[in-house]
Amino acid sequence: MAEAADSQGMTPSPARRWLRRTAALLVGAPLFAGLLSATAAPAAHAATDAVSGQSVQVTLDSVAPQAPVKSDTLTISGTVTNNGKQAVTSAHVGLRVGQKLSGRSAIDEAARHSASPSASDGAELSDGPTAKFAKLDAGVSQDFTLSVPVSKLGLGDDGVYQLGVSLSGQSANQHYDQMLGIQHTLLPWQPDAVEGKKNQLTFLWPLISSSHLTAQTGSDAQQTPVFADDSLARDIGPGGRLEQMVSLGKQLPVTWVIDPDLLATVDAMTRNYKIKVGDTLVNGTSQDVAKAWLSQLEAAVQGEKVVALPFADPDLASLAHHGRDVPGSLGHLQTATEVAQKTIDTILHVTPSVDYAWPVDGAVDPSIVDVATSAGAHNVIARSDSLRDGALAYTPTAARPIGGGANAIVADARLSTAFQGDMSMANNSALAVQEFLAQTLATTLQDTDKQRSIVVAPQRMPTVSQAQTMATALHALDPQRWTQPLVDLGAASAAKPDPLATTRVPGTNAYPDALRQQELPLDAFQDMKDTQGTLERFKVILTAPDRVVTPFGNAINREMSTSWRGDSGGAQNYRSGVQLYLDGLADQVHLIQKSTATMSGRSATIAVTVQNKLVQGVDHLVLRIQPKSPTRLQLGDDGDAVGEQPVKVDGDRSQSVKFTAIANANGPVPVTARLYTQDGTPYGEPMEFTVQVSEITPTVMLVIAGGVLLLVLAGIRMYTHRKRSMAREESEGDDDPGQSNGSADADPGQPSDPTPDTGPESGATPGPGEKVDH
Repeated sequence: MAEAADSQGMTPSPARRWLRRTAALLVGAPLFAGLLSATAAPAAHAATDAVSGQSVQVTLDSVAPQAPVKSDTLTISGTVTNNGKQAVTSAHVGLRVGQKLSGRSAIDEAARHSASPSASDGAELSDGPTAKFAKLDAGVSQDFTLSVPVSKLGLGDDGVYQLGVSLSGQSANQHYDQMLGIQHTLLPWQPDAVEGKKNQLTFLWPLISSSHLTAQTGSDAQQTPVFADDSLARDIGPGGRLEQMVSLGKQLPVTWVIDPDLLATVDAMTRNYKIKVGDTLVNGTSQDVAKAWLSQLEAAVQGEKVVALPFADPDLASLAHHGRDVPGSLGHLQTATEVAQKTIDTILHVTPSVDYAWPVDGAVDPSIVDVATSAGAHNVIARSDSLRDGALAYTPTAARPIGGGANAIVADARLSTAFQGDMSMANNSALAVQEFLAQTLATTLQDTDKQRSIVVAPQRMPTVSQAQTMATALHALDPQRWTQPLVDLGAASAAKPDPLATTRVPGTNAYPDALRQQELPLDAFQDMKDTQGTLERFKVILTAPDRVVTPFGNAINREMSTSWRGDSGGAQNYRSGVQLYLDGLADQVHLIQKSTATMSGRSATIAVTVQNKLVQGVDHLVLRIQPKSPTRLQLGDDGDAVGEQPVKVDGDRSQSVKFTAIANANGPVPVTARLYTQDGTPYGEPMEFTVQVSEITPTVMLVIAGGVLLLVLAGIRMYTHRKRSMAREESEGDDDPGQSNGSADADPGQPSDPTPDTGPESGATPGPGEKVDH
């Protein structure tokens, strides 16, 4: 009647106008609230009541079965949490079936807004399952389970449908039912096998870890390895990350992608090993765990496709963007590739393929491809968000030629990144599985006339929960209703390329900045070059160089591992530790310092001692000493300015090397001694000492010469005196009266006559003024 009165131009009374407005507000309030709820923007919680300010979060713990058929009963379990400040009453959880999503982009959009209301949510199933809660207090969580026959969902054609699990109820301010929270998930609907060709799916299963071994080894014959910590024992132990990767992977149709360094490290744990704890070393005790893990892995890979990455999984992008500017860096990649096959063959007794390179996140540019293929790999595992096929309405086969005899194996980016994030949260894990299945179905339904080969390359080091989620998703594909497994990556690489798929490698400028910021810098490769140089100089003097070359060569490979991304400080510390330890070993062969050598004569022997504290002997060394004043001090019989002697010292011994020196002048003469390798390369630091020459002076020589001359003259005079005495005695005997022939003419009192020498010759004493040196 009010409408009739208005239409006739009558003016209603104020009381009647008030009643009409109040009634309109009461009738329109629920509609207005629903409109706000339906158009609300994504928020931190599952949904927000725009009128009362309350919010309720809905999470899903499981969806079973993940890909149902008509005869199944769909069961969804989860939790509702009142994150608001007021209680929610008369609450219930219901199920909403949305429209079929048209293609992969629609699936992406739905996944991005999985916790936001949508206009396509549809009405709650009137005869569907519900879970009721009389009251949901603020901050309280309640579990729920919904079960409904699939036949009641009203699903139509094959495809991917969006399901919404919502909580509706009343608040203290709003006494009417409204949707307070919702969580969407995806339901792949393909009850029967695809009528046409199914896509083939190759899933890479990576066994990769960070670096655990240091360059340090024991001095015993076994070279006991030293571990940086004991984290690897936890990873390969029961329930650990790598133990789960093996336990789950052996039940799945996957291609194993293995870093040989991981195998070599675990193999080292099967024997005696040490663990660094601060500045001390303690014995490792996980030998049985290591043996069990290797045995389990060996059994799992028998008869399966195994791809070996270069040893220690080198960062190809860092090498391409920085390492190529440092001479010798690419040589490490070649060495790492050569040792890969031998390592896996020796430990697992399978022959792996070494024909694959895997840049970080499959991001490539021409320089990365060049480096990746420089060590002999012909297949580069890229990703579709790097090599984009924007003009195609379908996902092409993974393999394609990219020039220079190389192929790109382009992994699907959506599928490869589906399991990143915190999969330990049940809601995240359940949604990831459903999204993965939905994307695989949508990929097949794009074109069932073409059988395409799709490759999935997940993150390099999945967590335990990520690995478990991946395994759940792969097991959901076991019925093979829309995919079939293609375990062999080799077969995927050999698949006929799609002629419309892009083969153009993006330019260097297209490489993602986020990845570039995580790369090893130029200084890192310079550090590696310095360490390699030290190693080259050190190994040539060793009698058993393999004891040093192998552990340090592996350590340098580990310095360029992809595992250092995001840990620049750890990478720097590791490089510094390797260099310091190598320097310490090289310094074990050195000259023992001496200060002064005294030389008391024109010619003497100078000794310099070489000490070898290593357990192995050293050879091929030359000790060279050189006076700074070669005119004052010469070396050797030929008077050379430099003296050289070959050096060979047994392990834990010292060797004294002697040089003949000839002095030409008195006083101190500085001398430099240094070791060299046989090719003339300096080894170690020089050692300086002083030779103090105390040679006999010319004055002293004159004094001595004068003394000798006096002795000679005294001897001559004594001899002459003796001869005269003997002659006189003979003369006196002839003048005696008792002699028949004596002479009487001589005057016996003649003063000039000498007195008779009556003493013996040996007892004669020198006359006045004579000296005799005894």
